[in-house]
Amino acid sequence: MPARKQSKPNRAYQIADQIQRDLAELIREVKDPRLGMITINSVEITPDYAHAKVFFSVLVGTPDECGEALNHAAGFLRNGLFKRLHIHTVPTLHFQFDRTTERAADMNALIAKAVSSRAKEE
Repeated sequence: MPARKQSKPNRAYQIADQIQRDLAELIREVKDPRLGMITINSVEITPDYAHAKVFFSVLVGTPDECGEALNHAAGFLRNGLFKRLHIHTVPTLHFQFDRTTERAADMNALIAKAVSSRAKEE
């Protein structure tokens, strides 16, 4: 009986990581005035590699406009990934604004406020 080919369990993570790095470079080529300075925070890929959620944060610009620009350029970016990645299926890209950094800043502000109010009480 022939041995079955074992796939690497972390291959999806490796591909998602490579997509994240390649997109960071490819996005520089997008000439859309709505696209400000963004950071690609993470990529989640489906098990069949058909779809990828790309989470981004915005340094300059508005999240809505940047999201529209990225989703508008998704075909161009996917084509760029196709040329770089050596996999059978290049996923369809779905860009989503990542509110993690926003929430972290809010939490830090709340913690700082609680610490300062406690210091005043003592």
